[in-house]
Amino acid sequence: MATRNAIHPHHNLPAAHRHRPPAATTAVHQNFTIGKNSHQKPSNKAIKLAESLSNMLNLHIETTIQRSLNRSTNLNVLSIEEKHNTPAKSPKEDISEKWREIHGSRDWEDLLDPIHPWLRREIVKYGEFAQATYDAFDFDAFSEYCGSCSYNRHKLFAKLGLTESGYKVTKYIYAMSHIDLPQWIEKSRFADTWSKDSNWMGFVAVSDDEESQRIGRRDIAVAWRGTVAPSEWYDNMQRKLEPIGQGDSKVEHGFLSIYTSKSDTTRYNKSSASEQVMLEVKRLINYYQNRGEQVSLTITGHSLGGALALLNAYEAAMNFPNLPISVVSFAAPRVGNIAFRDELYQMGVKTLRVTLKQDVVPRMPGIVFNESLQKFDDFTGTLEWVYTHVGVELKLDVRTSPYLKKGLNLVGFHMLETYLHLVDGFCSSDSCFRVDAKRDVALVNKDCDMLVDELRIPHNWYQLANKGLERNHHGRWVKPKRDPEDIPSPTVESHAGKVFDEMPERYGVGSLYGV
Repeated sequence: MATRNAIHPHHNLPAAHRHRPPAATTAVHQNFTIGKNSHQKPSNKAIKLAESLSNMLNLHIETTIQRSLNRSTNLNVLSIEEKHNTPAKSPKEDISEKWREIHGSRDWEDLLDPIHPWLRREIVKYGEFAQATYDAFDFDAFSEYCGSCSYNRHKLFAKLGLTESGYKVTKYIYAMSHIDLPQWIEKSRFADTWSKDSNWMGFVAVSDDEESQRIGRRDIAVAWRGTVAPSEWYDNMQRKLEPIGQGDSKVEHGFLSIYTSKSDTTRYNKSSASEQVMLEVKRLINYYQNRGEQVSLTITGHSLGGALALLNAYEAAMNFPNLPISVVSFAAPRVGNIAFRDELYQMGVKTLRVTLKQDVVPRMPGIVFNESLQKFDDFTGTLEWVYTHVGVELKLDVRTSPYLKKGLNLVGFHMLETYLHLVDGFCSSDSCFRVDAKRDVALVNKDCDMLVDELRIPHNWYQLANKGLERNHHGRWVKPKRDPEDIPSPTVESHAGKVFDEMPERYGVGSLYGV
């Protein structure tokens, strides 16, 4: 991505802050081998060698300590203690006059490098919606509701501290992996669970009146969850391209299966995730457009959720050709072939793909055979069989943050909270982490160990108090019953799916296969 030095003048947007790049550092790594005969008496040469290695090791340790002290000093400069007494969110600005540029009408030209603070704030907002699909997911294998959302949609944002987002959740989305799995990888340890086939996969939300006035339109947001359940991992490992729509577009089989699978024998997926989300989006569009409002659709997701977001955008663009549609994805893999990418472009879908240099997931599938082969299309043909990324990329780097450890941590590199931390601190590709970043640094360690030890934030700290156990009135520790209002119910979903299957033309929504 080419580096831009300033916001385009006709935008009339405030310039982003610039920072001087840090000085380059060089790390020296030493390799040591332990001898097999350590019980033998060492020779004089061996003693001298040991002393030499000891001195080198001491030097290495002292250098490491000094770097640690330097890093600690840097953290002090950033006033960690003072941050505890400041708001954890950047201020909301009125973007109503420039919402189309922020929403990607010009493919975010001159807004990414350096990043405009208005855009940064919106990226974090949608990223927090995607993070909510993890934070509210019931991971407890001992829970009879494992795989569902822990709260009903009316309480979701309040429970997760997102009441200031300015959005209201209107619909939950359930998805299934349409494959048979052996008993040992089922997600719950209970035979009788809320659902053996389905998982809570995300939600649809809509901006309230105040937020709609701030952002200049009524925004429908769809958030898709990333991979959690074993069956989803199984589907993710599929590498078959499957036709979608009526042209040459093809997408990865596993992603499409999760998005479109349904079965009359299930409780929550008599209608597919595709049908559920499209039915709700159609309802909201009709309602607000009939009130004379400008409506947009913004779809977000992390990892697998980013792949589902693209499929959702493709289907929405097919059915609502004049609707402004944007995708803000995080750590998303490749989804389809070049024809799929080109068709999304032609339909006007705008995609902002946030990636991390150290994360391997955005490189898959198609680590070798990908869009880079397009320059050889004279020899390879149309490349219908090659995976390709879609949209504009915002590439981040773990090394820019003084708060993050720099060692190998594949799990931490892929975590959405790591991404949101880096987005919040990003200024430009040639600048330091911004010192006035607002987001709480402790969030990074919710489900991994990425923060430097000087911060003294426990790793994997996000969990239910006492791992979900509560003391009852007899003084015994028990797993409490869910509030009745938080128990998932298939009634609404089943009814909606039945109506949709019987009368799809009533809603004017076509399928992914063009029938």
